[in-house]
Amino acid sequence: MALLADLHTGSPWNDETKLREIVRRTNAEGPQLVLLLGDYIVHGVFGAHHVPPEIVAGILADLRAPLGVFAILGNHDYALNGPRIRGALRRAGITVLEDESARLGGGSGPPGADAPFWLTGVSDFLRAPHDLPTALAMVTDDAPVIVFTHNPDLFPEVPARVSLTIAGHTHGGQVRLPFVGRPIVPSIYGQRYAAGHVIEEGRDLYVATGLGTSIVPVRFLVPPEIVVLEIHPLAKRRRPGR
Repeated sequence: MALLADLHTGSPWNDETKLREIVRRTNAEGPQLVLLLGDYIVHGVFGAHHVPPEIVAGILADLRAPLGVFAILGNHDYALNGPRIRGALRRAGITVLEDESARLGGGSGPPGADAPFWLTGVSDFLRAPHDLPTALAMVTDDAPVIVFTHNPDLFPEVPARVSLTIAGHTHGGQVRLPFVGRPIVPSIYGQRYAAGHVIEEGRDLYVATGLGTSIVPVRFLVPPEIVVLEIHPLAKRRRPGR
């Protein structure tokens, strides 16, 4: 699966041309599934210019994946106009899952290549209900569950039933200083869920550091990234990322 987080289209050096290149590179990876982790636009950010969400969604409509392209909204999206952005994504053919679950896979592909699983989208931790219990109540069998959401601060609420939680929002702090770490991470847990693969009490979280910038247009030792995760059966488990 490919993860695109915090596009912030309209932030410095992140215009429509850059977004088209992100879509092209993502499709070149040949993902089975694409997850869009929110913050498609910028709102009240220094040096940014406004790109209408309809244009952003129209470019994202070119993403291709056999299992589909799924999205949730981020805090910037809600700050601008959540219903408008949700509608733009849906009109572009992108499935928005907010506090909902969908069952995917289970086709006739090679053994293990198309195993059924549940994809659960949870709305933003800061600006939306983030109703995880309601979303998980839609899971009706014992197939694995992948939760995706914008803000990793949801993770302590995620039960062990969930195989993997995926989030963005932090930008990895945008700046990582040698011997110091990440001075500013937008999380109530500080650097605990700043970036990458986190394991707590046998539960797995992956935090994508995103592609755009917020507040100030600076990244240092936290490069923008298109994340590709490879998910394997437990018997062949690897670290979920590259």
